[in-house]
Parts: sequence; C-alpha cells; structure tokens
Amino acid sequence: MAAMSEVSRSDPDRGFERFAGTCAIVVGLGGLAYSISFVMILRGSSNRTIAGTNAVFLLLGGILTTAVFVAIYNRLRETSPSFALWALALGELGAAGAAIHGGFNLASIIHPSQGATDLPSSIDPRGLLTFGVTAIAFFVIAWLIGRGPGFPRGLGYLGYAAAILSMVLYIGRLTIVNPKNPLMLTAAVLAGFIVNPLWYAWIGVRLRKEA
Repeated sequence: MAAMSEVSRSDPDRGFERFAGTCAIVVGLGGLAYSISFVMILRGSSNRTIAGTNAVFLLLGGILTTAVFVAIYNRLRETSPSFALWALALGELGAAGAAIHGGFNLASIIHPSQGATDLPSSIDPRGLLTFGVTAIAFFVIAWLIGRGPGFPRGLGYLGYAAAILSMVLYIGRLTIVNPKNPLMLTAAVLAGFIVNPLWYAWIGVRLRKEA
C-alpha cells in the first residue's frame, strides 16, 4: 500500500501537463499580441478598442500563467522542493498581479473615472508584481532548470534573460517611469517580442510533447 501511495504521488498529472502546455503557448502568443498593442498605444493610438484589447491580454495572460507555474513546479520539485515551491509562490503572485493590473485597466477603460489616471496601482505599483516579483520567479526557475533534468538547459539560460529583462522593466518603471526611454523601450521589445514569448512557447511545447 505504501509503495502504491508513493507511485501515485510521483506520477505526474499528464492531463494537466497538456492543459498547462496549451496555456503556456497561448500565454506566449498573447504576450506577443500584448506587446504589439502596447507599442500602438505608445505611438499615440487613443483607440479604446486597442487599449481594451491590451488590458484583456494582460488579464487573461495572468490567469493562464498560474497553470503554467504549477506545471513547472511539478517538473522541478524533484531538484529542490523548497526552492521549487518558492518559485511557484512568486510566479503565482506575479501572475495574479498581472491579472489584477489588467482587470484594473479594463475596468478603467470601460468606465473611466474622473480622477487622475496615471497614478500607480495600489495592487501592482509600477509593475512590482508583474515585473519585479516575476523576475525573481524566472531566476529561481532558471537556476533549478540548470540543476535538474526537468527541462532543457537552454530553457534555463532563456529564463535568466527573462529575469534580467523583467527586473530592468520594473526598476525602469519605478525610477525612469517614461516607457519611451531608450533603455525601457529596448528591454520591453526584447522581453515582449522575443524572450518571454519564446520561453513560454518552449515550455508549452515540452509539456505537451512529454505528456
């Protein structure tokens, strides 16, 4: 009985891995679409449809990302249970912050308030959760990938790049604020158009293939 219990605990949930893999691919594509709509807004587009679409991508991306981090945890917990759990907690917190941030933006677009609209969000001030906390989660995940067999080593290197870019974006939003600053713009383009979509898509393909 004890042996059967041990097997049931260690056997991965293949159905969930396929689901999380699909979520990761959608998050990667959605992140790319979010970046495109964000650039359109930066270039002066005041179209409410584009702004609303941008907020929806951020909201849904945050929700779907929660499933991706659970699947990553299941793969990496054999390497270091405590660090894998910490990465899961940080990743879920960052994903929740992104979803709440997107929901706040969507609500403001659908029903604009009469007050100031450029104040930091009280839930996700200047992207603390969306970028700052998520950067730490990326870093821990990348480190665990390098120590264990759960994912390809190259995915870990890409995770380090995602962590650095996310932290640059958070610190930039906190200190520079202006998203059109060359440093901010370069980090946003690299993260939004290349590194993050590729990272999530790669994870999604691996999860679906091995499930």
